[in-house]
Amino acid sequence: MPRSSAPDRRKYVPPLVRWFAQAGRDLPWRSTGPRDPYRVWISEAMLQQTRVATVIDYYGRFVTRFPDVHSLAKASEAEVLQLWSGLGYYRRARLLHAGACAVVERHGGRFPATRAELEALPGIGPYTAGAIASLAFDAPEPLVDGNVERVFARLFRIEAAQASAELRRRAWELARALCPEQGAGAWNEALMELGALICTPREPRCELCPLAAVCEALHSGRAKELPLPRQRPEPFAVELEVLCARAGGRLLFCRRPEGGRMAGLWELPTRECVPAGMPTRLYPDQWDARLCEQRLRCREHDGKAGGEPIRVRHSITCHRIRATLVAGELDRIPKGEDWQWRTLAEAPSLGLTGMARKFVRSMERAQREQDRASKKA
Repeated sequence: MPRSSAPDRRKYVPPLVRWFAQAGRDLPWRSTGPRDPYRVWISEAMLQQTRVATVIDYYGRFVTRFPDVHSLAKASEAEVLQLWSGLGYYRRARLLHAGACAVVERHGGRFPATRAELEALPGIGPYTAGAIASLAFDAPEPLVDGNVERVFARLFRIEAAQASAELRRRAWELARALCPEQGAGAWNEALMELGALICTPREPRCELCPLAAVCEALHSGRAKELPLPRQRPEPFAVELEVLCARAGGRLLFCRRPEGGRMAGLWELPTRECVPAGMPTRLYPDQWDARLCEQRLRCREHDGKAGGEPIRVRHSITCHRIRATLVAGELDRIPKGEDWQWRTLAEAPSLGLTGMARKFVRSMERAQREQDRASKKA
């Protein structure tokens, strides 16, 4: 498409909206009537950088505990993080809480309907503002996310890299040009659904696409090539030791400091294993301990008697983590609210990091296996 020409909405909007009416997924945050802006906001925040299948359960628990913006604003940040634990990108949860407080304080608990007012709230950028305005209020506001960028890159054969500034700029131009005056919410949701179900990253299902007739990438044989790949940083291998310090059947958990990765969440004390003189990548040397000789073992591992040490694999951005659970005693247990003793059963009541949740589950499995072995003996 020449850059100076505007796309003809009639070629794109009606066929895609008709397709969405028939093929759109039945998801818990969608409804046939007027949409609740609060629930649109919660679902869109959760769906950013997270798969739909993962979000469904989290969304249900979240809106059950916080059914409206007033209940979310009244909650503590710790309560919000606890329900968010496992979804990752925890800054989203903090901004949701801050945004709820702002809606209550500035707007009496009623979501504003204009893009400008929405973008003035904490954590709401151009995409989320477009989603709330169009889906909840049917305002003629465009939106662009990763799915929409990919769809437009193929429909209009945009020679730009995935997630690049150039692709984002061109996608927003097209989104504004194509957004209808009426039915913007259905059009925006249909665009995102097309990217999620049909115009997928690696294997687009072009034979099922309602816009195949007007797709420039398909007609030129380049549907799988666009958008162009972006350069990704090489992954870093990180080795961690995670401390299992027990007292009276409870484990010691510590809260991560404010301002860094996973700020304010809880974990087992953790340190990074690096050669002497080398800097750490993710964790400073957080604790001094008298370690036992053995690594804690999981009886279930590979069905071997005694099992292998309890290890967890985890990823944070470009870091590929292997963490091993070790038994020991802290030389000194700091006092204060950033340290808590919890049983395995009580641990989920804290807002745990994703890696801590994996260790808790592994330890629970090992404990169950140990109990079964004791009963047989």
